[in-house]
Amino acid sequence: MIKAFAPATVANLGVGFDVLGLALDNPGDSIIAEFTDRPGVTIAAIDGDGGKLPREAHKNTAGVAALSVLRALNSDQGVALTIHKGIAAAGGLGSSAASAVGAAVAVNLLLGEPLTKAELLPACLDGEAIASGYHPDNVAPCLFGGLTLAYGIEAHQIQPLPVPQGLSLALVTPHVEVPTAKARAVLPQEIPLKSMVKQTAAVARLIRAIYEGDLESMAVAMESDCVIEPARAHLMPMLFEARRAAKAAGAFGLVISGAGPTLCAICASRETAQRVVSALNAVYQEVGIGCTTRTALVTTEGASALAYDRL
Repeated sequence: MIKAFAPATVANLGVGFDVLGLALDNPGDSIIAEFTDRPGVTIAAIDGDGGKLPREAHKNTAGVAALSVLRALNSDQGVALTIHKGIAAAGGLGSSAASAVGAAVAVNLLLGEPLTKAELLPACLDGEAIASGYHPDNVAPCLFGGLTLAYGIEAHQIQPLPVPQGLSLALVTPHVEVPTAKARAVLPQEIPLKSMVKQTAAVARLIRAIYEGDLESMAVAMESDCVIEPARAHLMPMLFEARRAAKAAGAFGLVISGAGPTLCAICASRETAQRVVSALNAVYQEVGIGCTTRTALVTTEGASALAYDRL
């Protein structure tokens, strides 16, 4: 029996739609994998999801990823999964990706770890695909850790980026659901040439700021999204009020995390991030919207061997 932990992630980083992401040191999903006499993959139990996730393996991101691992190894071994959801679904923190990555890595470990992380990527993407399509902006940082640039779906197209010193994050998740399918449905299918140029320049500025370790410039570039945020802003309650409050409390900037509704503020220290989460909490309390706030750092571990317990 193997227990794996897969971290939550922040995708897009504002302007880097479907190509940039980072792994958080909290929260995360835990997946237990164990052998069973029943061939294939069985979902033994799920907790922390409020009964919302499918229990059929072929409909669950964890189950699909686990099945993909077995297929890759030509294994007829039976595996049962127990899924402990630490990441709320439809919250913008890579919940579906974490379940897929956690299951793939747990099953691989259960079978003696025959596959490398790079070789597990296709299975993780197979799982994520049933929730939000084949794009690795959440899967890549969850699996490999750190801050990642993905310009394709193959392992050699996933590039690690340096984590700027001092980077701390303040996150708020208002208690409203924004399903990824809904958030993607509102996106424009075509954009003006001027918008493409502006967005491309912002991504370039962001990458440069990351390599220079310039948190303030990094946040400015992240907030320069002229394509995705304008289309999704109406789905994020109090987005602009939260941005103003975060900056007043010391944050350099605030953007939508993934498909939302979680918002992520860029801060220069854990102490600043603590002040920012207090300010963000006050924004939602004032209008009677429940929310969950937390501070986080970027974890470079991802779903690594150090994150597992052999039970």
